[in-house]
Amino acid sequence: MTELTAAPLILASLEHHPQGFLSCAKNVGIRDETLDFTVVFSTTPAAAAAMFTQSLFAGAPIIVGREHVADHCLQAVVVNSKNANVATGEAGIAAARETCRLVAAELGIRPETVFPSSTGVIGWQLPMDKIKAGIPGLRAELRTGDLETTARAIMTTDTRPKYRCARVGDAVLVGMCKGSGMIAPNMATMLAFFYTDAAVDAADLQRLLSEAVAASFNMVSVDTDTSTSDTALILANGQAGDVDPAQFGATLRAMAIELAQDIARDGEGAGKLLEVTVTGARDEAQAQRIAKVIADSPLVKTAVAGADPNWGRVAMAIGKCHEETDIDPERVTIAFGDLALYQGRPLGDELLPQLERYLQGTDVAIRVDLGIGNGTATAWGCDLTVGYIHINAEYTT
Repeated sequence: MTELTAAPLILASLEHHPQGFLSCAKNVGIRDETLDFTVVFSTTPAAAAAMFTQSLFAGAPIIVGREHVADHCLQAVVVNSKNANVATGEAGIAAARETCRLVAAELGIRPETVFPSSTGVIGWQLPMDKIKAGIPGLRAELRTGDLETTARAIMTTDTRPKYRCARVGDAVLVGMCKGSGMIAPNMATMLAFFYTDAAVDAADLQRLLSEAVAASFNMVSVDTDTSTSDTALILANGQAGDVDPAQFGATLRAMAIELAQDIARDGEGAGKLLEVTVTGARDEAQAQRIAKVIADSPLVKTAVAGADPNWGRVAMAIGKCHEETDIDPERVTIAFGDLALYQGRPLGDELLPQLERYLQGTDVAIRVDLGIGNGTATAWGCDLTVGYIHINAEYTT
């Protein structure tokens, strides 16, 4: 049967590194002894673009980050894990500003060029005594490369770091993200950071980031919950010179899609990657809505988890999109991999054993054709298991 979409030519390993970027990752003791604090620094000012959560409970770093990226020029990113600094009031905002100020002083740059980000438990004040103690000497700890360690420092319930590297002409683009639960992005993703030595102006960066996010992070779902800390950020310091804009945009999009797939595959408690492709829609927007509603469905997710050959749950998910009045069940096709189960009518119970065998794999592809037009879209998710319940029932203890 058909496997999931082949991965683009993006390297997981760092054979190269963008010029002028240094980083370090360390433990400052926010919650335990694992890595919990990282800084990425550009030796020269960089063009910047960002997207943020639309949550009404946006965290303090989102509030400060929006201010600092407003002029589309940044020079450093500081991220802490284990504490989200969300729902912490004025004290939380003051903590985010103080963190930026302290990092800026250490690096010899303006506080307004430092972008803060946090992830972890909601409702806890940042332990600023520990952060203040961990920042002195930071400048001497910065190194070239080691993206894996940097990506590991931003993890919460992730089981592995998520990062990529690619060449674009003479430039290098790298990306890292974190995310495993509270995943249903709305205009951004959990935390995703890209940086490059390509020369790309801020307006193009914003457009290309928006396009990449729309095709990747906004099409991934673990549990339908949108994070209060969702952030996607890209920096371009231009030290490698100009690149072809179309090639750069295509590489950024491909990298974002791979990272989004990593997030879905690493969903809390997940054992299977779920890819939902909708074709034959009225337009791309309709295809995106239908793909997301299937990937979001707890009943679809649990059927995949248990290898239950209940393709009718896909029909259910499509059917609850009652606002899509041009969808006619008689024109719809539902398939898993290459195995069609429904084409305007059920194709026979004798196919169910084949479907059950297919669902026992770790990658599950659901294909739906609406038979309306040429719109197409793909969403990624994961199965829903008891592991998800255990992780989130004990998250703060």
